[in-house]
Amino acid sequence: MPASDPLERLPTLDLRRFETDRDNFLADVRAAAREAGFFYLVGHGIEPKLIDEALTLSRRFFALPERDKRAIEMIHSPHFRGYNRAGLEHTRGKPDWREQIDIGAEREALPFDPAAPAWRRLQGPNQWPDALPELKPALLRYQAEVTALAIRVLRAFAAALSQPDDVFEPIYSPAPNQLLKIIRYPGRAAGEDDQGVGAHKDSGFVTILLQDKVAGLQVEGEHGWIDAPPAPGTFVVNIGEILELASSGYLRANVHRVVSPPAGGDRLSVAFFLGARLDATVPVLDLPPELAAQSRGLTQDPLNPLFHEVGRNYLKSRLRSHPDVARRHHADLLDPTQKQLEPASAY
Repeated sequence: MPASDPLERLPTLDLRRFETDRDNFLADVRAAAREAGFFYLVGHGIEPKLIDEALTLSRRFFALPERDKRAIEMIHSPHFRGYNRAGLEHTRGKPDWREQIDIGAEREALPFDPAAPAWRRLQGPNQWPDALPELKPALLRYQAEVTALAIRVLRAFAAALSQPDDVFEPIYSPAPNQLLKIIRYPGRAAGEDDQGVGAHKDSGFVTILLQDKVAGLQVEGEHGWIDAPPAPGTFVVNIGEILELASSGYLRANVHRVVSPPAGGDRLSVAFFLGARLDATVPVLDLPPELAAQSRGLTQDPLNPLFHEVGRNYLKSRLRSHPDVARRHHADLLDPTQKQLEPASAY
């Protein structure tokens, strides 16, 4: 795809209009969803103090000595939680040049049962650094706030599809699938591979992305990549594959990537992914005729088949994106005839 198109811009939506100017707001949601599938969100109600705390503590974590970060490496967690060094996670078979922590819902591991659905293994505790004890309470507070925000956004998408606002509640309540990633993209020299994160789609309902100050996010547009630089006071929101499945393609889970910053700098972001319960099955909504007529059908990607069974879909992505964790903790789930896992995105 061509380089970034400076003439295309992501729209900005004010969530307060969901209450004050509902019909026009929902029309704008449909337009954003049908075009880029991404938008900037203002009027979200998340306190700046909480946002600043999340970014500051994320920066402090990445500044820790390597031994302190590696003490909570993901390889120690059968639940795919913890720290990854740059190059250990893959998208489309190529290493992503970022370091990060994956933080899910703080829940107890379920007893191992080889006869139970394999996705049950994904539930379990997070790993937290002893060297930065304040990280855990701060990020769990942040996770709780952005979960509530993501549910408000999800209700707006439901209404935009002419459905009851709570149509998705039966498949996320009372225990939605939550994934929070704090991410640092190290700078890379000219001539090096600039894949911070390779081109991919997100698998959940919606993503709520907080960017610090350095650009790098790009969204696939009709004429090239659309830059989505940081904008103070905003989150970037995008649609995940659950909404594409539920709407038969009316809502667009769009491809995006992150380009590494230049050498000598770095990029920081905090991404939250709201998903359905792991035991849920994604319904196909009965859209009104005027919307159903505009549905584009589901994306067909032989390298990333989509399943309506949420746990199956999510486990597939985790196993492929983190082959080291898969081999150590879940070898019984791997095809013994397959010499190497085919890595993909972990979202």
